[in-house]
Amino acid sequence: MRLPGGIRVRIALVLVAIVAGALGTAYLIVVPSLERRLVDARLSELEDLAVPLAASLPGSRFEWPETVERFDVATNTRVVAFDVVSRTPPALLALADSRPSGRGRTRTLADDEVARRAVTTGEVERGRVVSDMQDYADVAVPKGQDVILLFRAPLADSLATVQLVKRRLLLATGFALVLALVLGLTAAGMLASRLRRLETAAERIAGGDFDVPIVDHGDDEIGQLAHAFDRMRVQLAQLDDARKEFVANASHELRTPIFSLGGFLELLADEELDDETRTRFLATMQEQVERLAKLSTDLLDLSRVDAGQLRVAAEDVDLAEVARSLAAELEHLAAGSGHVLETHGDGDAWVLADEERVAQIGRALLVNALVHTPPGTRVRLAACRRGDRAELTVADDGPGIPAAQREAVFERFYRVEGGKASGSGLGLAIARELARLMGGSVRLESAPGRTLLTLDLPAGTSRSRAHAGSFSRENAAGGGRAEG
Repeated sequence: MRLPGGIRVRIALVLVAIVAGALGTAYLIVVPSLERRLVDARLSELEDLAVPLAASLPGSRFEWPETVERFDVATNTRVVAFDVVSRTPPALLALADSRPSGRGRTRTLADDEVARRAVTTGEVERGRVVSDMQDYADVAVPKGQDVILLFRAPLADSLATVQLVKRRLLLATGFALVLALVLGLTAAGMLASRLRRLETAAERIAGGDFDVPIVDHGDDEIGQLAHAFDRMRVQLAQLDDARKEFVANASHELRTPIFSLGGFLELLADEELDDETRTRFLATMQEQVERLAKLSTDLLDLSRVDAGQLRVAAEDVDLAEVARSLAAELEHLAAGSGHVLETHGDGDAWVLADEERVAQIGRALLVNALVHTPPGTRVRLAACRRGDRAELTVADDGPGIPAAQREAVFERFYRVEGGKASGSGLGLAIARELARLMGGSVRLESAPGRTLLTLDLPAGTSRSRAHAGSFSRENAAGGGRAEG
């Protein structure tokens, strides 16, 4: 069942319980200890008086009544002189009592526990005795072999101090509990109000409102929680902006080829076109369809990466063979754009990775260099091993990428300012994510006249190094030549 007031009441009750427990423990420790000390002090005081007096007890038993009266006055205690009738078991006979009636009890105290113990031990004995609902301090002093002198003093005065301490402790406990409840409710209310502000902020963030900062000036755990909430708010706002930008860019990238296809379809349906124009339109439409297919594949890869569902294989891959395949695959693109494509492979450049994904990354790096550099630029594709790592590099002699844009080129849908608008802007973003999944990285180094993109992966073992060798290939615009 939920308590009214929630955490505020719970914190206050916990504080009250702590105070009650602390004061209760103090009560249990202080009161018995004080009572024991007072009783021991009274017994010690009585013993210090009784022992010398017992030594002065006259030998004549006829003088004992007068003597115990004198001892009573000197110690303000009841004094009884016993004759030891039997030691086993202890048996006593009262011969003189300073308070036989009126001023004290009428019983002879022959069964007094302390006196009987003194008979057994033959030593001075003392102790606290409860008789007729009252507490007494008893000191029994042996006198020779046949006499026990018992001194009995009431403990009412000593115990009155204990009772006073008990009452004051109980009063202080009640006051402390009330104060703890009031202060607990106040302090808990302040904490609860801060927590309610965090709850309101969390609900606001859950509703998609990331504009209002979460402010808490405390330097305690709640303040740290508020700072963490605010950092979360900022990150969620950035993610939301990225999501909106991603959706907008993806929609734009999808809409452009779709509108283009729609326009060509209308032209093909409504206009009288010659065969040459129709063929050109169909070729353009085919390009747009291929663009849509690649975009959909890229978006699917990104969604799988973001969801952690993209899996990569772990197999030995020959980067030199990957470089050779990419050069053959994109030879027509280099020739068509007037680029000089050179390739070089190190026969020991084996990596432990997913061959299909390595080729996808290399294709993205190479296409980026061929598309975004001027005609006639030399592009070099190379594979090499460096210790326990292997690299696939794409270097070009183009104008380079401005320093402010070098990290941004790996963002989704980003295109370098002033560059040729081609593709979806997802290639390098996907390449970096795929490299990360395979334990590698994609690095960019750029300066005027040279740009270097590097795929770095953990080196593997070659299963067919006997068939691998270095190779060199150069293709120029309008034709190519190969050198073994």
